[in-house]
Amino acid sequence: MKIALFGGLYSNYLALQAAISDARICEVDAMYCLGDLGAFGPHPDRVFPILAEHDVLCVQGNYDDSIGNELDDCQCGYTDPRDNLFAQVSYDYTLKNTSDTNKAFLRTLPKQIWLQIDGLKILLCHGSPRRTNEFLWESNTSTAFLNRLADEHNADVIVGTHSGIHWQRELNNGRLYANIGVLGRPENDGTTGVWYAILKTGIDATNSPLPRNHPKPACFVEFRSVVYDHARLAAEMQEENLPIEFIQTVLTGWWTTCLEILPSRERRMGKF
Repeated sequence: MKIALFGGLYSNYLALQAAISDARICEVDAMYCLGDLGAFGPHPDRVFPILAEHDVLCVQGNYDDSIGNELDDCQCGYTDPRDNLFAQVSYDYTLKNTSDTNKAFLRTLPKQIWLQIDGLKILLCHGSPRRTNEFLWESNTSTAFLNRLADEHNADVIVGTHSGIHWQRELNNGRLYANIGVLGRPENDGTTGVWYAILKTGIDATNSPLPRNHPKPACFVEFRSVVYDHARLAAEMQEENLPIEFIQTVLTGWWTTCLEILPSRERRMGKF
């Protein structure tokens, strides 16, 4: 099977449309979103009909839980005052512009989705299996910790998002962890494209460059870059009076907020 996996949407309905179109070309069998449907971008209600039209099943992210239950903040997990300030601006806008019907939908979403495919037990979550808003970065997340998560949850594959930068790692006994990044904003690399992933299993994975010594059934994650009309999104953000810092990120590909949460290696890769 081939399964499309979308990380945080952040209200970026234009990137969502582009990713779904690309996934259709790749002939995926199913599509999943790992949460944070709103935040950052304009017009949060626009992602919901797209998800429904294309049968995209969703995990509940921290943002979805907060918006659905009309909490005071996004539960994003930031610690820096500046990051929290911008997070609150984004959250207040999203809460105000999400319909009651869509808030009710967000409340129904599961915290995790389990899949049994081609002999593999696959766990889809938002931050991590143990905490919805946990940031897992490639540079400071140990393989031993990921193996422990896989052991504790009896999972062959764990897939998450939340941190905003994609990466994957082979674990022991042929298991796999993948962070699929997000669709909602670029990856702090100076490019305006965004990313999603296709999880391939069985015969689809055997035609992919698999890691060595794979005792488990074949499984492979392909990361795919998506080009969308980022200039249009930026214009709509400006019309909605969203922070200029958010707009600059969309136009340049460099993060201007949420930088303090980055480990040193990931931060050195950025511009600021």
